[in-house]
Amino acid sequence: MAKIKGAVVIDKELCKGCGLCIVACPANVLGHSGEVNGKGYDYVKMVNPDACVGCASCGTVCPDSVITVYKVKI
Repeated sequence: MAKIKGAVVIDKELCKGCGLCIVACPANVLGHSGEVNGKGYDYVKMVNPDACVGCASCGTVCPDSVITVYKVKI
């Protein structure tokens, strides 16, 4: 069976930093960046990218639909 590797792309300029995706991620892949975007929000980024399995829980709970999840078989 092929192993799945995921990648999360977040539009940092549209992210409000609400943190719902951080809580929804079962692999603890996401976290706050510690930086602010153009609107002054502490946006979310991948802090543990090797743990991502591409489950897309983060994208499902994002209220602004700024998250895209990609899956790759390795």
